[in-house]
Amino acid sequence: MMQEILSKTSWLEWLGVFFAVVQVLLAQRNNIHNYLFGIAGIILAMFVKFNAKLYAEFTLDFYYLVMSVYGWLFWKFGKKQTETPISFTTTTEKYKAIGIVVAAFLIFYIFLTNYTNSDVPLWDSLVTAFAWAGMWLMAKRKIENWVLLNMSNFLAVPLFIHKELYLYATLTAFLFVVAIFGYMNWYKILKQQNNG
Repeated sequence: MMQEILSKTSWLEWLGVFFAVVQVLLAQRNNIHNYLFGIAGIILAMFVKFNAKLYAEFTLDFYYLVMSVYGWLFWKFGKKQTETPISFTTTTEKYKAIGIVVAAFLIFYIFLTNYTNSDVPLWDSLVTAFAWAGMWLMAKRKIENWVLLNMSNFLAVPLFIHKELYLYATLTAFLFVVAIFGYMNWYKILKQQNNG
């Protein structure tokens, strides 16, 4: 069984997963260089997911690519040309995040159902919608990004297994655990910022 799984795993998937692991470990430690590894991993993941007919996931990765560049610039310079601190979302940002989830879900579900040969339009759309909102919050350095990203991760593991992308399923399960520690670490940093 394991040999069969490994034989179905392309070198693109292996390399993409490696870069993604490095990225999330650096993000969890609040290290700005996470974006450089993330960009490399995202580009590789785009090829793999498009070939697996995970079109919403492909589009999500394109969004991740754009948001990674934006996030790197925002983390680096922010509005005041200094590094942006971690913060909680405001009420307005919470409504925007909910809006992103709902709008992304509807757009992807309608598109995948009517214009693609996707066999998992509902599932793919839901995973993607939570991730879009989570990545937006991460780029703004909001602690709640970890919660939304983990909602996406929770739903994505069985989706990747269904698509026989076992390495990405394993990566996503790993990301789920890392996101828990990421939240705790960012919370500790946030408390130190507020007390300092």
